Amino acid sequence: MWTQILLTCFTVFLPPGEGDPAKSPVSPDVPARSAAPPAVVNRAQPANGVEWLDLAESSVRFIGVMHAFRWATEPGTRAAGIGWGSGYTRSLGALHGWADGDPFYVNYVGHPMQGAVAGHLFQLHDQRYKRVEFGRGRDYWKARLRSAAFAWAFSEQFEIGPLSEASIGHVQRNFPQQGFADHIVTPAIGLAWTLGEDALDRYLVRPIEVRTGNWWVRLAVRSFLNPARSFANLMDEKVPWYRDSRAGILSYRPIAADGNGATDAPVPATPDSAPSAAPLEFIPVSGWRQFGEMGCAGAGAEAAWRVATDWQIVLAVNGCKMTGLQANVSGDALIYQIGPRWTPSGAGKWSPYAHLLLGGIKATQERMDPAMKRAVLAANQALDPSLDYTLHEQYSASEEANALALTAGVGVDYKLNSALALRVANLEYLRSQLPVIGGVSYNHGFQANAGLVLRIGTW
Repeated sequence: MWTQILLTCFTVFLPPGEGDPAKSPVSPDVPARSAAPPAVVNRAQPANGVEWLDLAESSVRFIGVMHAFRWATEPGTRAAGIGWGSGYTRSLGALHGWADGDPFYVNYVGHPMQGAVAGHLFQLHDQRYKRVEFGRGRDYWKARLRSAAFAWAFSEQFEIGPLSEASIGHVQRNFPQQGFADHIVTPAIGLAWTLGEDALDRYLVRPIEVRTGNWWVRLAVRSFLNPARSFANLMDEKVPWYRDSRAGILSYRPIAADGNGATDAPVPATPDSAPSAAPLEFIPVSGWRQFGEMGCAGAGAEAAWRVATDWQIVLAVNGCKMTGLQANVSGDALIYQIGPRWTPSGAGKWSPYAHLLLGGIKATQERMDPAMKRAVLAANQALDPSLDYTLHEQYSASEEANALALTAGVGVDYKLNSALALRVANLEYLRSQLPVIGGVSYNHGFQANAGLVLRIGTW
């Protein structure tokens, strides 16, 4: 796949001089960003705003690629068709619970990568912050918050918007695809994916490429070590290895003999002089929850607002998909809670905390009768294969319940810099009034998770 992409880039996307090393040799005497003349701009661009029309064009291209892949590989999507009538409204009305029937790699790899691609697309058209690189600087974290907000809006559009899985294929109206997992995982874990790629680009890709004149090495490390950024570049009709923060793989100087690579320095970081106690924190997490003998794998997000020197108010939403259930049974749990958290505001690297959260838990189990499904399919095959997607209630049964839930937890974060920390461990005990559903007792459980802590207001 990547070979085809690279060949396409060489023949279509490469600017003059970027595809032929004989015509564009790497030279230590060529200043950064001087190899190619400025592009002709036909559309007026804001000096410090967002190029919304160009961003919309690239976003629609990305949406089109994803839906084209779905249409080509999913018979159910083709059979259900496209429409904004009853199929669309039923898809929206059927949403509930956490799990959506997708395998683990789709929910927790594919969708976070989608969120990261959307975030990179936004940064490409964010005139004020498009050149920032990973670091403690205020501008970098402002840029990432802006791109994360766009990634969330993009994700919601793809899930339930006018050009979405709900309108193209009416996916959510069919068992077991009604969960909210992607609505949270795509932007939250996608932000963590983006931060990881930014850190790799700053601390691994850049040191490699400034120490070699081999343009194939530069091309490879830029493209393959930042896959979401590379795909976003393609959707923006750029080469995969494009960077706003520095010139192309052939046109800027390698590291000098004295060890100082004087070109293409990243945007200077703002000194870490702000208070260490963040007014607001955003925490995407993933982990494991245990209900009796049944495990539940999932993810979620928290927002923590500091109301006093050592106290925060925490809003947490997370969910998980049950493992170890019987064949043809799907189960999930969605937990939504709010409460106080004690956390010292010291300037040290380690930050322990304890919290008590109160809210609700919703558990769902759905059972499918394969024999009845086969009978329905056989009876309607001669009439209309699409009836398989409107008669699912006849061969599946669902149980669900909501109840009050209380969670007590402790954990510890490790500060990486003024804007970012690692949630090393979070251990919780949950107690609820939920009844037994499908033989699983949800009235008590344990959870362990980890994640990233984005500290807002300390930079």
